[in-house]
Amino acid sequence: MSFKPFLTKLAKHPSTQDLSNPYRKKENKWNRKRWHNLNCYFEQMTLLEPKLLLVGEAPGYRGCRLTGIPFVSPSLLEEGLPNGDLFGIDAGYAPISEWDHVRRESSSTIMWGTLTQLPVLPLLWNACPYHPHKPESMHSNRAPKRAELDLGRPFIIQLLKLFPIEMVVAVGNKADHALNLWGIEHEKVRHPSHGGKRPFQSQLLQLSEKMNPRR
Repeated sequence: MSFKPFLTKLAKHPSTQDLSNPYRKKENKWNRKRWHNLNCYFEQMTLLEPKLLLVGEAPGYRGCRLTGIPFVSPSLLEEGLPNGDLFGIDAGYAPISEWDHVRRESSSTIMWGTLTQLPVLPLLWNACPYHPHKPESMHSNRAPKRAELDLGRPFIIQLLKLFPIEMVVAVGNKADHALNLWGIEHEKVRHPSHGGKRPFQSQLLQLSEKMNPRR
């Protein structure tokens, strides 16, 4: 399966002073690496046949904005998961040293501490696929506006066609709001940031049990 049409479309939207497209290859070498990393991620996930799609809000500057993969920090991208299922330089991912002092993301750490407990890893994506930040300050995050969220709708629809998804889960209020606007049936869990770690973990594990009941 080729993800090139998806990635080509994703790369077209121009960056602005407060919304960066981390996949716009023609802008710089780092974007080309992020484009490559997302393609690697999709190819690996195809082999895992994910039935669950987790939808976050938007790329954060410590995670997806750097690596190109939602909820994945530079350290996780390079080191890979302990069981070797995903990521790692040996799997073909390109290391990102654009901002050398940024290596980890708290949401990524909490997310993957929970995901590795699931029977099958879910596919990860964001309602807004681009990085919303304060004007001319990429080392920041802000909530995406309605029009920015709407940019993500066609990509969510396409992912539901590319992967055998049976359940969509919104991670946090913004993703929940976007999926409601788009008429996409879904469940909702608490975002792991700002004290939401335990509710997020318990809610996601409950949904996973619902999809994969014990015999």
